[in-house]
Amino acid sequence: MTMLASRSGPAISPGRSATSHFVGRPRHGETAIKLVLRLAAALTVVTTAGILLALAIPSIAFFAEIPLTEFLAGTRWAPRFADASFGVIPLLTATAWTTGIALLIAVPLGLGAAVLLSEYVRPRVRKLLKPLLEVLAGVPTVVYGFFALQFVQATVLREWLQLDTAAFSVLAAGLVMGVMIVPTVASIAEDAMSAVPQALRQGSAALGANRMQTSVRVVFPAALSGIVAAIVLGISRAVGETMIVAIAAGSQARIVTGALEQGQTMTGFIANAALGDSRVGSLEYDTLFAVGLLLFLITLLINFISIRFVRRFREAY
Repeated sequence: MTMLASRSGPAISPGRSATSHFVGRPRHGETAIKLVLRLAAALTVVTTAGILLALAIPSIAFFAEIPLTEFLAGTRWAPRFADASFGVIPLLTATAWTTGIALLIAVPLGLGAAVLLSEYVRPRVRKLLKPLLEVLAGVPTVVYGFFALQFVQATVLREWLQLDTAAFSVLAAGLVMGVMIVPTVASIAEDAMSAVPQALRQGSAALGANRMQTSVRVVFPAALSGIVAAIVLGISRAVGETMIVAIAAGSQARIVTGALEQGQTMTGFIANAALGDSRVGSLEYDTLFAVGLLLFLITLLINFISIRFVRRFREAY
């Protein structure tokens, strides 16, 4: 017995565990992975800081000539006219209208698709339907823009529904933008619902609840943090969308009071003005960065609120 023990390898004393034999060995692969992850995190922070710095420097020059109160509270936006005016309220109203209309389309359809994929269809069918749904996210936004202008605005709204609209409208842009956001909301919400433990569903079924009651009263509350993250990401995409609103919403900057009106959003102004002949360093040129900085801060505020909300209602299993 002694010879077999010595040949089979070093004996482990009773007070020493088997896993402690490998503790002292260096793990070069794990160290390299940690280094790569830290570099990726640092690159993200540096990139964000660089974007903020690139927006802040020209914006400081802009606000040195234009008061902040005039920029935030002004009701007329005409930075390239002879009698220039720099009130950003018209851009904000158009952005709010297109974002609100898009969310009215994307949230119900996206969450409905997530419930269908997570709770009703079989795994084989889900593997087929989910990639087909995500194909919509891969369509170029310029294609969505021309679809909104040529089909939704010109055909659906003006010819079929006989609505009194001009050649452009925030309604057409918002509707198509909502369709574009549906895959984002549906995919992230479905991942959150699928992560809910199966034991919760089984317990709900044991109490006599049907599948819809289980989905609404058990799965939804358990996956609330992920669902909120999906909706917030949809809001961020809607606020930052450029080509759809630049093509279909119009380029006339005015306060939008109805869905059938045309208006220019913040991203639409940036897309149109960036193609102009503004001299670098001029006041007209710096308006691009002032609007971009405001858009960045709005998106940052939305994400900050969502992070607080997700942390408060997060469920751990």
